[in-house]
Amino acid sequence: MCGIVGLFLKDRTLEPKLGDLLSDMLISMTDRGPDSAGIAIYRPSPDGDTKLTLQSGAPQADFVGLQADLLEAGIAASVTVKSTHAVVETAAPASDVRAFLAARRPSVRVMGAGCSVEIYKETGLPKDVVERFGIRGMGGTHGVGHTRMATESAVTTLGAHPFSTGADQCLVHNGSLSNHNNLRRALAREGITLETHNDSEVAAAYLTAEMAKGKDLGEALGSALDDLDGFFTFVVGTASGFGVLRDPIACKPAVMAETDRYVAFGSEYRALVNLPGIENARIWEPEPATVYFWDHDKAA
Repeated sequence: MCGIVGLFLKDRTLEPKLGDLLSDMLISMTDRGPDSAGIAIYRPSPDGDTKLTLQSGAPQADFVGLQADLLEAGIAASVTVKSTHAVVETAAPASDVRAFLAARRPSVRVMGAGCSVEIYKETGLPKDVVERFGIRGMGGTHGVGHTRMATESAVTTLGAHPFSTGADQCLVHNGSLSNHNNLRRALAREGITLETHNDSEVAAAYLTAEMAKGKDLGEALGSALDDLDGFFTFVVGTASGFGVLRDPIACKPAVMAETDRYVAFGSEYRALVNLPGIENARIWEPEPATVYFWDHDKAA
């Protein structure tokens, strides 16, 4: 019974308010899953740099001096610490930063990487996660959020959503996959390593693998209808895109709203009630086995 939300902004004047709007949406879903919460915010680096969101159980030990140590290793970067997370921005490849972390900060986890996405997630209530990371003050183009009721794996930071398994790609999920172990083995044969037992990470990795074949997000979601079994509602983000998919039975609740300023998703309508102009929005329940997909690049 998790709660998921998503917001894709068409109107650039709303971008400074993205974090504030998403925070209200997610907090309204608290009673659907109070174990952990997370938000992915898409806000491109102005210089086109690589961004990596890091997490540590011991941020004082891992993040103090990190910028200087990166520079000593030949990686010029800025490091912005937010509680247990830090955002590294650099012109160097993400692989260089990952190699440095593996050698010098092995306890640090990479929550997400790309040129746009930042992922903040921890155990606890949505309101506490929002406050902890200063989400309300973040602007951006689009984002997704999740509050979790753990059913198939432990309540941990790594088990929280969103899951990111590819550059600038992340997924939040309400439901359960019945064939995730088979998918996990198939992904392993393709060289894809997963970090948790959560079936939602498998779904994220599946979409990453499909997009690596040249598919866009909409096409990858279409393939998921053939290859994923179980009941699920996915909300997925990429650097420029935002997609929604429900399984053919669609037993999990979902509602969407669209105006000329935004597209919004919520597990329940109450997640949408405070959005600007919601009284004039087109409101609908997404159809089963139907891909909904918006992309800033294609709209340009």
